[in-house]
Amino acid sequence: MIEMVQPVAKWCAAIVEMIGIAIITGMTIQVVIRGMVCFLKKHPYESVITEVRQQLGKGILLGLEFLIAADIIHTVAVDLTFESITVLAVVVLIRTFLSFTLEAELHGRWPWQQPREAR
Repeated sequence: MIEMVQPVAKWCAAIVEMIGIAIITGMTIQVVIRGMVCFLKKHPYESVITEVRQQLGKGILLGLEFLIAADIIHTVAVDLTFESITVLAVVVLIRTFLSFTLEAELHGRWPWQQPREAR
C-alpha cells in the first residue's frame, strides 16, 4: 500500500512546489511591470518603491507557504526518516523566520501584535 502512495505523494509535493514557484515568479513579473508603468506615468518614486516592495513581499510570503507545504508533504509521505525530519525542521524554521521578517516589514509589526489601529 505504501508503495502505491509514495508516487502520488511525490507528484502532489511536486505540484504544490511548482505552484509556490509560479506564485513567486508570477508576482515578481507582475510587480516589475506595474512598477515600470507607474514610473512611466511619473508617479512619485517613494510611493512606487513602497508599492513594489509591498506587493513583492506578499507574493513571496504566499509562495513560501506553498513551498513549506510541499516540503511537509514530501517528508511525511515519501521520505520519513529521522534525517529528513531534521532537515524539514531546519527548512521550516528558516522559511518561518523569513515569513515573520517579511510580515514585519510589510505591516510594520510582528504577526502576533495587534494592528496599530486596534490599539
